[in-house]
Amino acid sequence: MTEARWLNENHIPTIEEYMRISKKSGAYPLLILTSYIGMGDIATKEIFNWVSNEPRIVNAAATLCRLMDEIVSNEKRGQVCSLLDCYMKQFDMSREAAIQECKNRMTIVWKDINEECLRPTKVPMPFMTCVLNLSRFMDVVYKNEDNYTDSNRLMKTCIKEVLVDPVPI
Repeated sequence: MTEARWLNENHIPTIEEYMRISKKSGAYPLLILTSYIGMGDIATKEIFNWVSNEPRIVNAAATLCRLMDEIVSNEKRGQVCSLLDCYMKQFDMSREAAIQECKNRMTIVWKDINEECLRPTKVPMPFMTCVLNLSRFMDVVYKNEDNYTDSNRLMKTCIKEVLVDPVPI
């Protein structure tokens, strides 16, 4: 509802406000949580509580996904403000400078994800690896273009190569 209000009021929020709302509406933390359901008995109540509290790795992965999406799809939004609009307004910068700021933040959150995977934790490694792999997948989806919205090119090829014509083992 917040994003709809921003649209109706032609409001451009602060970067922090935008990221807080858009990471949730992008449903990336929910996707991570849902992926744990298929992991069987090792997915305990404690694991679901952990991921529900948005630990650093989940927050970093959601931020990464949001930043990548913003960079490749910022021209397609129409009237809805984007993170780039927030940067441009808040810091009085060009679109290109805002894109560079997003890329700088992506570097930081990749470091956060890697650091969380490398340091000892009470959370079993398969759960950390799941977050890492979903982040890697988002990197494929949003690397140079919005392959989520326009899935007829790269995503179609990737899916075909993995599921239809897999590499023989």
